[in-house]
Amino acid sequence: MRELRIRLLAGVFVVAGVLSWAGARLWTAVGTLPGVPLAAPIVLALIAAVLLATALSLRARLKAQRERRPGAKGVDPMMAARAVVFGQASALVAALVAGVYGGAGVALLELLDIPARRDQAFYAGFSVLAGIAVIAAALFLERVCKLPEDDDQNPPGAQPTA
Repeated sequence: MRELRIRLLAGVFVVAGVLSWAGARLWTAVGTLPGVPLAAPIVLALIAAVLLATALSLRARLKAQRERRPGAKGVDPMMAARAVVFGQASALVAALVAGVYGGAGVALLELLDIPARRDQAFYAGFSVLAGIAVIAAALFLERVCKLPEDDDQNPPGAQPTA
């Protein structure tokens, strides 16, 4: 399994942001831009909390397993792999969603004198921050589930095996 690259996530964020900003500007020129929902940052924050809780739980279980504590509950490798895949998918979607809301938020900066649009600009900003939290939690989860022998099999500069 390949690791997520920050460069890829940043690229998705920037492309989505630029397209969203351009679309929002165009939409504002021909009509009324749809609002940014209050639920957007809340849902992203919940996903970040789930990813972080999963990472902390797996880290504690893996540590207990490595230290051979009596009664330590092991980690099923398939469960860890599923958690990493969930984290990677969440990070990619969060980068896309954060870019979209970031672009919309930048477009809304011109309309801050309207109270409803000001609130939507705040929601968009909080959505970007919550999206970054999802990405950070996903990268942490990926790091927790990384096997130590992965570094030995793939020397620096070598292509990772699938």
